[in-house]
Amino acid sequence: MNVIEKRIAELKQYGPDLTTPKDMHLFWDKTLEEVQAKPVRAFKTPIETPYPHMTAYRVTFEGVDDTPLHAWYVRPRFAGDQKLPCIVLFHGYTGGKGYPEDYSSWLMLGFAVLAVDVRGQGGETGDHRKDPHGTVKGWVTKGILDKDTCYYKTITTDALRAVDWAAEQSDVDSAKIAISGASQGGGLALMVAALSDKAATTVADIPNMCHMDFGMMNSTSSLTEAAEFANRFPEHLEQVLHTLSYFDVMNLAHRIRIPVMVSVGLKDTVCMPETIFAAYNRIESPKTIEVYPFTGHWVEGFHRRKTAEFLVQTLALH
Repeated sequence: MNVIEKRIAELKQYGPDLTTPKDMHLFWDKTLEEVQAKPVRAFKTPIETPYPHMTAYRVTFEGVDDTPLHAWYVRPRFAGDQKLPCIVLFHGYTGGKGYPEDYSSWLMLGFAVLAVDVRGQGGETGDHRKDPHGTVKGWVTKGILDKDTCYYKTITTDALRAVDWAAEQSDVDSAKIAISGASQGGGLALMVAALSDKAATTVADIPNMCHMDFGMMNSTSSLTEAAEFANRFPEHLEQVLHTLSYFDVMNLAHRIRIPVMVSVGLKDTVCMPETIFAAYNRIESPKTIEVYPFTGHWVEGFHRRKTAEFLVQTLALH
């Protein structure tokens, strides 16, 4: 066994103790009731793009707290109004939804695409939610002293509402909704897989929001913000860890019931392999993990092709 094989074998056996709070399932049951109780009020406006074979819309829908959330909804023009499989995409930390034409490759596979802003970050979506405590740079520590005010709760419920909107569209095949993203987006994709009954499959690339206590201690990810908060307010360390435990994919992975593909780079210092395998190893549904020994925090073209192949096969598209 060479050193690469040994490293992968060790990671596949990695099973840190769960940090599940006693009331986690009650918390999520209540949260999902709140999401479902509020109708997905939304509107979409046609927009022009330089791509003549793309139909594009600007979508605005409301978060649970009434914050207007923005997304692109794009379809291949040749499909007309026929029902298409839909992939819901979440971007990485500090990013945004970009431009509609960024998603043209998905249209070539026959997908409709819903590309969603994560609130407050680098897209067009703001945040109406107030901060009950001071924060450090970035968004991760907003409301971090309480599970009900935590930024991770807010962006997770936003993601769930985005998937609900996609499932309600008359030109979407609601039985063939895929969820995908990288880094922060990969973490949200896994959270949706664990909490929503609308998704049929998930691809989570180099996902964050996994084994977050380890990430706070060791990674260079956005969780350094949580670490800095705890360093600045050491009296709140235990509360920070407790709050994050409600949104740690590792603690929710057993709830995933759909096929999942995950990717990991063994040189990734942002979403470290230990964090990803800690969550992946606890998924009980059909799953596959693509391990790239020499990549860091990025996704290569080869893996994007593997993703397309996985989705075509899993959703029986062709």
